Amino acid sequence: MIKREEPTPNLEPATYWGSDSIAECLRAMGVPYLALNPGASYRGLHDSLVNHLGNSAPQMLLCLHEEVAIAIAQGFAKASGRMMGAVVHSNVGLMHATMAVFNAWCDRMPVLMLGATGPWDAARRRPWIDWIHTVSDQGALVRDYTKWDNQPGSVPAAIEALLRGGQIAQTAPRGPVYINLDAALQESKTEGLVPTPDPTRYAAPVAPPPSPTDVQRAAQLLSNAKKPVILMGRMSRDVADWQPRVALAEALQAPVITDLKNAASFPTDHPQHVGSPAYFMSPEACAAVREADVVLMLDWVDPGGAFKQALQGGTCTAQVIHVSLDMHIHRGWSMDGGSLPPADVYMLCEPDAAVAALNEAVTARPAGSWPAKAARPALPDDDVVSLRAVADVLHDCAQDLHLCLARLPLGWNGAYRHFRHPMDYLGADGGGGIGAGPGNAVGVALALRDANSDRIPVALIGDGDFLMGNTAVWTAVRYGIPLLLIVCNNHSFFNDELHQERVAKERHRPTENKWIGQRMSEPEIDIAQMARAMGAEGIGPVRRAQDLHAAIAQGLQAVQAGKVCVIDACVAPGYDANMSGNAATTSSAVHKR
Repeated sequence: MIKREEPTPNLEPATYWGSDSIAECLRAMGVPYLALNPGASYRGLHDSLVNHLGNSAPQMLLCLHEEVAIAIAQGFAKASGRMMGAVVHSNVGLMHATMAVFNAWCDRMPVLMLGATGPWDAARRRPWIDWIHTVSDQGALVRDYTKWDNQPGSVPAAIEALLRGGQIAQTAPRGPVYINLDAALQESKTEGLVPTPDPTRYAAPVAPPPSPTDVQRAAQLLSNAKKPVILMGRMSRDVADWQPRVALAEALQAPVITDLKNAASFPTDHPQHVGSPAYFMSPEACAAVREADVVLMLDWVDPGGAFKQALQGGTCTAQVIHVSLDMHIHRGWSMDGGSLPPADVYMLCEPDAAVAALNEAVTARPAGSWPAKAARPALPDDDVVSLRAVADVLHDCAQDLHLCLARLPLGWNGAYRHFRHPMDYLGADGGGGIGAGPGNAVGVALALRDANSDRIPVALIGDGDFLMGNTAVWTAVRYGIPLLLIVCNNHSFFNDELHQERVAKERHRPTENKWIGQRMSEPEIDIAQMARAMGAEGIGPVRRAQDLHAAIAQGLQAVQAGKVCVIDACVAPGYDANMSGNAATTSSAVHKR
């Protein structure tokens, strides 16, 4: 396990190449890491990072798949709010990376993605290989789900592209950018280094505050509302923004709704938090929206879809205050903007800026009475490993620890664990791309490690997610990035079993066949052994509930000792909660911690 590969010092007389100046620009911009899978198209840049910069600031992080490289950069941004870089080889590497790029796009996370092609000058191409790795418009592969792309034609243009790309990626609404570096440009000898302008003069702008007129109108609606409700979506990880959200909800005595697609944004054990966070709104949340006369939507994902779910096709009669900059990123190719919501006040600003302004403008209501939380029932006295059992044991083992949940699996019931801090939970992958979980978790763990955080990164992921992205474990081990991965292994792509069951019922066909083409068994995959093969500690398979405590306690101890640990928890087939957050028929009633 190494934290950085130390290159042999370069003692040759000083000579300079195009890629040296590009590398210098990345350093000046403060890009901390470049997650990458190597390739000849950017061998010039690779050499400059190693032999010119000494593999430091930025440091290379070797990944075994391009999707993992992008996923790590996305996870790093989720935890730190900072942009890091990723490099992918030519057209083939970019095609590998595309799913992860789409995840970062939908998650609105800044990623500086570098690529390479060519040489664009056909006379400089090697036979065969350079020809099949050169395309006329490589950026077109990702143009519909990146904020900007560019293929600079000179070293000064490349430096400008990097500065512009960083600025665009980090300007709200944030997202990935792609800069394609011609191989010949990188490998051209230069008289000296092309200077990088002061990057602070090209920093991303601060998003504008909300219009005073909009604040006044929104505050009036909220102050006069009889039943206001707040939907909190994409909010910041800044601790300073947490309490103002609580203050606004308490001033308005408004129910608050959150979900599992986004990171923690409001304390889920607060009496005003409605229902349990899930991927879709819970029945309690839907009821609150139906009863509301004013709805404040704070950058909610698919805002129109919230009304469609809650109102079941009915017309929205409530006054709507929609706060988001997301309209600036919508394109025709992807429908990730969701359904169009009504808006009586549309505040074009970041949501926490709106919260701060509204706190100064609304009229506070007297504190009301909120129903007490129901007692949490005991687990059934059996040997079944369920998601609920995993949650309970994790809670018991980590009572004195601060966890950061980098990921939660499908079927997780939001009642299983409270979120009381913006770093308690960091949300889903954004685009629904299976395989992102391990890479996202490594990126999160990297950010926490570098921040000397007391938080222990833990990701609970499905077996399908792990098996598609598991090589991220090797990268974590290689670079000393402590992390606990708990694989909630139902030996199936179970979400699709539910889809097949539904189709079979609609067509009056045998539901018993839903498992065919879904189950991962005969042979069963040894996930713990896969982890050990990559240098991590592998525990399991854990098949009995009474063995979970020892496994999770051992895993947490390993992470505290600076190691990577993977636990194979063989959970019973089925979901403890469906995708709407309702308790499944096979599960006992639950409530929050």
